[in-house]
Amino acid sequence: MSSTIWSGVIGFGMVSIPVKLYSATDTKRISFNQLHSKCNSRIKEIRWCPTCDREVPWDEVIKGYAVTKDDYIAVTDEDFEKLPLPSKNIINISSFAQAEEVDPLYFEKNYYLLPDKQGERAFNLFLKALETKSLLAIGKIAIRSRERLCALRAVGGTLVLCTLLYQDEVRVDLAAEPPATKLPKQELDMALSLIDLMSQPFDPAAYKDDYKEALNELIENKLQGTGAKKTKAAQPRAVVDLMDALRASLNTAGANRGSTSGTKRTVRVAKTTNDKNKVATKSSATRRSK
Repeated sequence: MSSTIWSGVIGFGMVSIPVKLYSATDTKRISFNQLHSKCNSRIKEIRWCPTCDREVPWDEVIKGYAVTKDDYIAVTDEDFEKLPLPSKNIINISSFAQAEEVDPLYFEKNYYLLPDKQGERAFNLFLKALETKSLLAIGKIAIRSRERLCALRAVGGTLVLCTLLYQDEVRVDLAAEPPATKLPKQELDMALSLIDLMSQPFDPAAYKDDYKEALNELIENKLQGTGAKKTKAAQPRAVVDLMDALRASLNTAGANRGSTSGTKRTVRVAKTTNDKNKVATKSSATRRSK
């Protein structure tokens, strides 16, 4: 289990549930150090004060807000502690919402919550209620000197907390209308058929980090003194004709899906834009096999 990031209570009506917060994810990536290219020695980064002309230890470092280029307001840890934040030690649930009402663009970072022993019963009740209603509990939490909007949800037997962005932190205009582009019906039908053929339940185990594996292989080869293997990167294919690209994509997707499912699928593609046949229809046998 990772270290506790935050501890406090969930305020659910008049019920207080003591909990602790932990990080729910762990990014698996290869880290590198900066080296001097002349001797391969690791570069040392020093906190240097140009006024005092000396190195500054961490216990002498504080935060500062830039008023102008060379004018700062110092803010200490004591200043942060004195801020009147209601969410400093409590996640006060203010409302409940359907998950589909919150655009994924607002979701930021995931954590999970565990109860203290004296709060297990109330915690389990709250978790079961969220699971039964399939709702998000919306509240606020103060983490690392920032107050964040957050959503709590039941994921199996785990209470997950996800911090949310505020509206002014989202650059995308979610109310913007789609571009007014006239699309031929045949092209749209083919695109929809391609999406149907490629649709499948999301399985995170089916995906792997190819770049990370290549880096591991590169490092291992360098350790063995064999050097890096030269591989030819796949080049993006230029789309000369959209209809031809869609038609080829449909045939490839249909063949791939048929080979993985063991079921023969038939894909009929219109040859010209004037063809009145339906695009990428599936055989009746395929429909019955689903």
